[in-house]
Amino acid sequence: MRRVGALLALLTVTLGAQTSYRVQVAEPEVWHRLLSTLGIEATTERAPLRIAIGADRQLGVSESGEKVRVASVVDSHDPDLDIFWEEPAEVAVYSLPESARVFVRERHTAAPLMAGVGDTLWLAVPPGAAGYERFPYLLHALVDLGLEPPFRGDRLWAFFDSSYRLRADPGYLARQWREAGISGLHVAAWHYYDPDSEKAAYLDKLIAACRREGILVYAWLELPHVSENFWQEHAECREKTASLQDAKLDWRKLIDLTDVACAAAVETGVERLLTAFDWDGVNLGELYFESLHGPDNPARFTPMNETVRTEAKPLLGFDPLELCDAQGPHHWSKQPADWQAFVDYRAELALRLQQHWLGIIRATLPEANVVITQIDDQFDPRMRELLGADAATLLELDDPFTLLIEDPAPLWSLGPERYPEIARRYQPLTDSPERLAIDINIVERYQQTYPTRKQTGGELFQLVDRSSRSFARVALYFENSISPVDLALLPQASAGAKLLEASPSKVIAEAPQPFGVNWSGFAKVDGAVWPVADSITVWLPAGHHKVEPAAVHPPGRIVRFTGDLLSAQVVEQTVSLSYKYSARSIALLDRRPRQVTVDGALIEPDLVAAKRHWSLRLPRGSHTVTLSF
Repeated sequence: MRRVGALLALLTVTLGAQTSYRVQVAEPEVWHRLLSTLGIEATTERAPLRIAIGADRQLGVSESGEKVRVASVVDSHDPDLDIFWEEPAEVAVYSLPESARVFVRERHTAAPLMAGVGDTLWLAVPPGAAGYERFPYLLHALVDLGLEPPFRGDRLWAFFDSSYRLRADPGYLARQWREAGISGLHVAAWHYYDPDSEKAAYLDKLIAACRREGILVYAWLELPHVSENFWQEHAECREKTASLQDAKLDWRKLIDLTDVACAAAVETGVERLLTAFDWDGVNLGELYFESLHGPDNPARFTPMNETVRTEAKPLLGFDPLELCDAQGPHHWSKQPADWQAFVDYRAELALRLQQHWLGIIRATLPEANVVITQIDDQFDPRMRELLGADAATLLELDDPFTLLIEDPAPLWSLGPERYPEIARRYQPLTDSPERLAIDINIVERYQQTYPTRKQTGGELFQLVDRSSRSFARVALYFENSISPVDLALLPQASAGAKLLEASPSKVIAEAPQPFGVNWSGFAKVDGAVWPVADSITVWLPAGHHKVEPAAVHPPGRIVRFTGDLLSAQVVEQTVSLSYKYSARSIALLDRRPRQVTVDGALIEPDLVAAKRHWSLRLPRGSHTVTLSF
């Protein structure tokens, strides 16, 4: 079908020293779904910068008379990435001006499908209902043509496994993470469980680099996996599956933590690990059982160690191993009541283990923020039966840990709207929504998924955006699996903000979490000179705020802050900041303060010098810090 010129256009509005955008669209729902991930709103107003679809005489785009069947495409942003269309399409072949910058071509014929023609983004066909089915890097192309998203976030967490980064410099990585909006790094701590001077030196260097860049570092534990050495040296402690084999499942090698002697040995090692390094927090990850296949697969089903079987037998009236005996009277498919009794026992056992290890961590690092990563069992209730995960009971524990909710692998192919729904189901379980965080798995999915096997581009940004609007923190598994081409737009996708009003003299915006407004020069926020900003961003508390140009500058600026910012003010040569957070917070300052007070008391500041700023570490909890310059 011949058509379109100017299906979508961008309206540029000058806001003092910055730029914001709205979009004109013919199909607002489709474009809103995609563009709102970067804080851009769809509108029906006319605007000068265009996105055109199909033939367009003004652009010099015409049909050649040929057609091509498009099933797979190549995008210049990641030429090696396999991109497949779920619904192949017959698409006209177009002739473009020589000056056109082609972003996407059909894989075999090189027919152009998306290009920049001057300041217009041209498409051969619409992008699809979700906005990314055909062109995962459409947003990247818009940015290449000059689009500047109005918001930034800096509240992401990411998982880190040093075995994937053996040759990478920690200083380089920390700077890259900071620029990507990552403020918390969860480090695979099992690599450091056994004393090793070379590994310890690397970890100290990594933690120091993160500290300089304003990134908190968590010890990520994966109990009942302990370490490779522990597995080799303590064969008597190995967990057993229902086939009575050692529980070496995927990369995890599981230890029986119900055995008193084995648990005591692990506790000694964990206490040593937690006190040997300058951790800001601890992530107690996935401390429950296996597997997603349930008792149908005895070779993966746990726990079936001697301690559990001995304890459970008088409670259940049978040996739980019989649940997996297809010839026996207690097979799970024959006796649903027996199976349910073991499901309840197993979930209670997982809770006992979690409570015990919470106590170990609290006693060892009383000031640390504790995170429990647990697979979702509210959106997908099968997880309690399959793994022993029970979030509702876990959240009843008298401990202010953060629950990091991991969506199960069977749900990874579902769309981004599952995250608001997951949040809705968990909110009744706690009176403190700031305790809830979400974990997004950025991995090669085992399902057949389109347009890519791993989340990237528009799909990834929608996942991050919807999650950031629904949860206090969003974690990405893992930092090395994020496509390099996506890193630059992660902060914009994670802001979770909405632009309410924009004019040459002000910006009015709001967000459910602290966020940043793109801004150069000094600013006033809600009428007062504002000190929490860097050279490109004004950082704001959650809520509704007005940003305007300021004629005067503060005596010093806080260029990054990892806690939950509540308020800030400037009084003569002092800057005050009020915050709350369950972990220690790091403030990056553009200059060294003469003195620091916390809640009115003068302190010896915990300062570290970096190349262009100072890193100040502050206590956990709710506090007001005053910096004198």
